[in-house]
Amino acid sequence: MQLFSPVSLGSLNLDNRVVMAPLTRLRAEEGGVPGELIALHYAQRATAGLVTTEGTFTSAGAQAYPGQPGIETEEQAEGWGRVVAAVHDEDGLIVMQLMHAGRVTHPLINSGLTIYAPSATAIEGEVRTPDGAFPYPVPTAATEDDIVRIIEEHVAAARRAVEAGFDGVEVHSANGYLLHQFLSPTSNTRTDAYGGSPENRARFGAQVIAAVAREIGADRVGVRISPERNIQDVFENDADETRLTYEALVDAIAPLGLAYLSVLHPSPASSLVQDLRARFGGAVILNNGFTTPTTREEARSLVNDGLADAVVVGRALLANPDLVRRWRDDAELNEPDPKTFYASGAQGYTDYPTL
Repeated sequence: MQLFSPVSLGSLNLDNRVVMAPLTRLRAEEGGVPGELIALHYAQRATAGLVTTEGTFTSAGAQAYPGQPGIETEEQAEGWGRVVAAVHDEDGLIVMQLMHAGRVTHPLINSGLTIYAPSATAIEGEVRTPDGAFPYPVPTAATEDDIVRIIEEHVAAARRAVEAGFDGVEVHSANGYLLHQFLSPTSNTRTDAYGGSPENRARFGAQVIAAVAREIGADRVGVRISPERNIQDVFENDADETRLTYEALVDAIAPLGLAYLSVLHPSPASSLVQDLRARFGGAVILNNGFTTPTTREEARSLVNDGLADAVVVGRALLANPDLVRRWRDDAELNEPDPKTFYASGAQGYTDYPTL
């Protein structure tokens, strides 16, 4: 098994095992519509075995950031259709990451809509809005009716994505956003069927994933998790509790026959990660790029040592649209420019040179 050999993740047949990470770039046009700049950005990187979009909000209330693209309206779906066509014209595969911000937002960002979270606990610190920085607001604890509606929003978003031509979707249950908020005992202090025990905290995410799989077919649905990430006040510091929670989630979704499980963790060989991989029983792709970009040697080792079926790569692919060729030929790499990660326009987005 080699990094540049083909692999199948459910119905997704990849030419190589380099997967583009869902990288927040915030270049959408007014109304969360992806334009030609976004289409060019993803088409440039279509030689990766699989392209994953940045987190795309499932409804206006789910938006986390100004400039983030959505998949709620017809205009957004049409914009994404042009992105997909551009990637397919380059013989690439692309999936949309479906994202709900939960409490990681502000009324000045999400059209003034109610901010939902598992519990009415705010994130400490400030959030950047179009009108400046403000403290994170206290969210509304989602009722069971709210939970049903949010699940339906994910289903509708997945349906729009595949109707726009996407090869599949990735459900975002990582990095401190809504599904991840439900998993943590610090951000989820509920005492009903969605809180208290590891099984209950995993219930919401499992229901979202199962509903999306029923709607578009499990073989084109992936899931992203980040156990022990400890980001945006979603803390998972108790190793035993964390293991039990993620085991409950993986045990619930393993029978569905999903395309893949994507795991973000700094120690891919750890017993936690490899236990979850064994429990899942299907294709697992790994991302170890926490503080430093994933290197060619690390990516090759993850695949060659049998730790992962494919490797998720972020910053290296951001700065090198032709990364697969560069890694294959052991060529020199461009360095990413962090100042442009969350900026606007083409600089640091579509102007990185290729060989």
